[in-house]
Amino acid sequence: MTMFSSRRSLWAFVILLFALQQASAQADTISPRHHALNTRWLQPGLRQYLVYFQFPDKPKMLSFSLWMREVSKSQYHHQPVIEVKQSWYNTDSNYYRSFYSINSEKDFSPLYHSATAATGTKAYNWSATGIKGADSVADNKAAGYTLDFNSPNYNWHLDIETFEMLPLAAGKTFYILFYDAGLDPPAYVKYTVTGSEMLTTLDNRQVDCWILHTGGTTPQGWPYEQSFWISKSGHELLKEADSYNGMFRYKIKLPGFTPNLPEVVRQVTAKKQ
Repeated sequence: MTMFSSRRSLWAFVILLFALQQASAQADTISPRHHALNTRWLQPGLRQYLVYFQFPDKPKMLSFSLWMREVSKSQYHHQPVIEVKQSWYNTDSNYYRSFYSINSEKDFSPLYHSATAATGTKAYNWSATGIKGADSVADNKAAGYTLDFNSPNYNWHLDIETFEMLPLAAGKTFYILFYDAGLDPPAYVKYTVTGSEMLTTLDNRQVDCWILHTGGTTPQGWPYEQSFWISKSGHELLKEADSYNGMFRYKIKLPGFTPNLPEVVRQVTAKKQ
């Protein structure tokens, strides 16, 4: 090997090392044990999303749902927590779902999660070391379930809330340790800020948003992609666009004046009594 080729190899190695260092510097590992979420950015209140599905082979048909996600602060076992209550409405009541999650206010680590559908309720007590079916819940479909963790993780059913607490910036990559209760063991999921875009909202107001993207292959072997638009100033997830197995799904955050349907029903029922 000549001196020239030796120097060229050395420079190539230096450039590669620098590139790897830059890539590493741009990547954050997100879990309760590593980089924590900024829970101050998660604002209490009701969020409502219009969720609709588009099937390319049925261009004249859309499937609609309304997702309600209410964030509040409370106390759980003498510690401050963040509660998230979700209701997923559909034109078919058999597809109605509700979820109730409790997380530490300090770092958003999960403490409890339940999911209710037409088939019953699955409830779990969640900790840094594992998850198990909650004994205190009657007729719990997850009774007897247990799974040990190698590392504390975040609740994948609260991905929207999790994204709103990320320190988003141009070119950043996040590896988030997510777990979907009762399913496959926790795994890191890669999310990358691929750019930014101005979204036009009410009164033609322009909102500058980061675009957070992920993609991969489902356990069934289907390729998928997801993109999330999160406002730079308010840390609000305003839009989501997903594609998988030839289907498209969109989530659009509805304005604050959207009626709270359960509250409307409660008030009407109270007047009749």
